Parts: sequence; structure tokens; C-alpha cells
Amino acid sequence: MTSDRVGDMITRLRNANLVKTKYVLIPKTKLTLEMARILVQEGFIENFEEIKPLPLYIRIRLKYKEKKHITKLIRISKPGLRVYVNRNEIPRVLGGIGIAILSTSQGIMTDREARVQKVGGEVLCYIW
Repeated sequence: MTSDRVGDMITRLRNANLVKTKYVLIPKTKLTLEMARILVQEGFIENFEEIKPLPLYIRIRLKYKEKKHITKLIRISKPGLRVYVNRNEIPRVLGGIGIAILSTSQGIMTDREARVQKVGGEVLCYIW
């Protein structure tokens, strides 16, 4: 497991999506749990669960047949180059079709939630 939790999660989701696997295992951290919660809330994945024999992992169930599924994931802020935005610079992904996941002082949230709460933060990734 790398120290870049977000990059590792995105890579695992992208690879699983390319080969159309139903499930993918992701190392469990507070950050990956929050990102998985957002992906379920936004309809990009079906669900996720903590695996009982392996408490260090969560299992994410991907979806493919419905209109809203993961088409592309892009890592924005990287360990070597962090990307921060203030509340007026929060990006719109594909004119609102996709989402940006931000790490803010209020927690992990989507670009829409950050605009409503009027907070900026670190742009973790774009998903559409």
C-alpha cells in the first residue's frame, strides 16, 4: 500500500472499471470511506462494505448497466503538487455532469456541496 491513498483508490477503481470487475478491494482509511460514501451518494457505484475477515479493506461494488457509472477518474492534487481552490474557484466538471471531490475544513465533499457551504479546499479528483 502506498502513502498516496487517493491515488491508490483511483487507480484500483480505474483498473477494475477497465476490466469490468464487479467488486474491488480498497484499503480502508477515513479518507477512502468518505470518498466511497460520496461515490454511492452520487450514484457512481452501487455500494460498499467493510469486509469482516479483512478489517483493513472495504469492498466496493461497481455498476455498469445504468446511465450513471464511472467513465473517467482523474487525480488532480498529487503528493508532489497540491491543488487548492478558494470558494470562488471551485471547478465545474463537464458543466455539472461530473463531480469534483474536495477535501475541505468541513470534511470530504463534492464541488456542489462546497459551493453551498461556501468553502474551498484541496481538489482531490474529478469523476464522470
